[in-house]
Amino acid sequence: MPVLFYDGECGLCNRTVRLLLALDRRGVLRFAPLQGPTAQAYLRTHGLPAGDFETLVFVPDWARHDRREYLLRTDGVVGALRACDHPAAKVLAWMRIIPRRLRDAGYRCVAHTRYRIWGRWDATCPLPRKEWRGRFWE
Repeated sequence: MPVLFYDGECGLCNRTVRLLLALDRRGVLRFAPLQGPTAQAYLRTHGLPAGDFETLVFVPDWARHDRREYLLRTDGVVGALRACDHPAAKVLAWMRIIPRRLRDAGYRCVAHTRYRIWGRWDATCPLPRKEWRGRFWE
């Protein structure tokens, strides 16, 4: 099962997670905030910066999470989109044809301004669907 670690306090990141939830018709994706214990343990295990909340981390197969098999930033977005069984997700995943260096440069620009543009996410805001609750880890 694939897992996406995202900035749990970022408005843009949470909106992206909601989009992925809607596109993931099979319900295979799991999500956890980078600030939570699951992501923090994973980051430390793999030598990734535990305080870098500007990086999205996609783990394609959680059953093998002990291996260094993860995708960062835009590669992670593409990986999450490809895991979704939805035509719109497959179309959006075509962003991978843009060279990673350019994609990640754009990602970093957005990451630096995301709180100013999309604000902080109110963690007390309930998920729109009850069936999504089990797909989130701490």
